[in-house]
Formats: sequence, C-alpha cells, structure tokens
Amino acid sequence: MTEKQVLEEIIAGLPEVRVRAMMGEYVLYCREKVVGDICDNKLFVKITPVSKNYLEGSPEVPPYVGAKPYYLVENTQNKAFISELLLAVADALPAPKKRK
Repeated sequence: MTEKQVLEEIIAGLPEVRVRAMMGEYVLYCREKVVGDICDNKLFVKITPVSKNYLEGSPEVPPYVGAKPYYLVENTQNKAFISELLLAVADALPAPKKRK
C-alpha cells in the first residue's frame, strides 16, 4: 500500500479533517487546528489533557527527528474513535493565531 493510500484510508470519511503535505510528511488539521501528523504511514496526535483521556498508555514518540513527542495512534481502523478523538482534541485547543 502506498503512503497516499494509507493517508486516504486513515482520514476517509472523517468530518472536518484535512491534511496538508509538509516537509515530506502530512500535517493533520481538524476544525482548522493542527491536531497531529501522519508520518511514515502512522498517525500521531498531539499530547493534550483530552488526548491523554483517549490514549493513555499509548506510546509517546516524536513523529520525526527533532519533534516533540506525540501519541502514536495504533488503532486507525476504528473511524468512530478516530473521529471522536480528533474532534475532542480540536475543541480543546486554542484558536489558531491570525496571520498579519
């Protein structure tokens, strides 16, 4: 399976979720807030109090060299769980700063 196919499989059917290619990997947006990354065909979600409730015990690893740790989401097949997780994380994050 190609990286693009994996990416499409992970985000297919998720409401208010989009990706943007960046530096050879993908940044995951939900409700226009950065909630995670997709790197090396793996889903990573920001570590927040909300994501900790959903993913406690999941590995905390950097998605790429030099990055802060994120939660590695190992069960990407459960779309309802992923959707609920991403929406909850997005709702808990502050609004993005406006660019000048």
